[in-house]
Amino acid sequence: MKECIILAGGLGTRLQSVVKDVPKCMAEVAGKPFLHYIFQYLEKQQFDHIILALGYKAEIIIDWYQTLKVPFEISYVIEEEALGTGGAIQYAFTKVKSNKAFVLNGDTFFDVDTTQLQSFHQQKEADISIALKPMNDFDRYGTVILDDACRITAFKEKQFCKEGLINGGIYLIDKALFDKLDMPAKFSFEKDIMESRIADLKLYGCQQNGYFIDIGIPSDFEKANKDFKEWK
Repeated sequence: MKECIILAGGLGTRLQSVVKDVPKCMAEVAGKPFLHYIFQYLEKQQFDHIILALGYKAEIIIDWYQTLKVPFEISYVIEEEALGTGGAIQYAFTKVKSNKAFVLNGDTFFDVDTTQLQSFHQQKEADISIALKPMNDFDRYGTVILDDACRITAFKEKQFCKEGLINGGIYLIDKALFDKLDMPAKFSFEKDIMESRIADLKLYGCQQNGYFIDIGIPSDFEKANKDFKEWK
């Protein structure tokens, strides 16, 4: 079974000038909720089960997806209080039926070959595999450093970078990881797992060069409106 958790509980604080009163993943892009394009992508990638990690105005997302006909099962969890990225992922894993699941952000679109990422994950016997996007001339994202075996050795802070690999926000995670780590209910996946435990976890990065956009700021939100309109 191919399963995916979508982190869809965000408020979209930086988008308040252009998007109001809906979760960030429901921001209208080229006439459709952004989540529509993620669902299209997951259908193309032949997923069987989607778990929505919901929070802010969860009912808007639930009401919307219940009107759809999709070829995969949809489940959800709702955070009563903000749990951080780690807490949200850990909570959503209570709905995962198999021994691993993909995780992606509801405000980012990254056209990753998930079958290739799955093969990479199995080959490396990884705890966590991350899809990495090569980028040029950027300062909005931190960079990820790999060794020759594609094991992640460091996460570098945001600064101007001529070229480098960024965390594209798509993970493949073994379900057993959370049992092994015994984390609290509320924590940051990036800080408290990936960065803090980089030495003792099998953390690998798989380069993928598909289309990538993060609608978290107004300029990229506008770019997404143009890009997805052309795709229709």
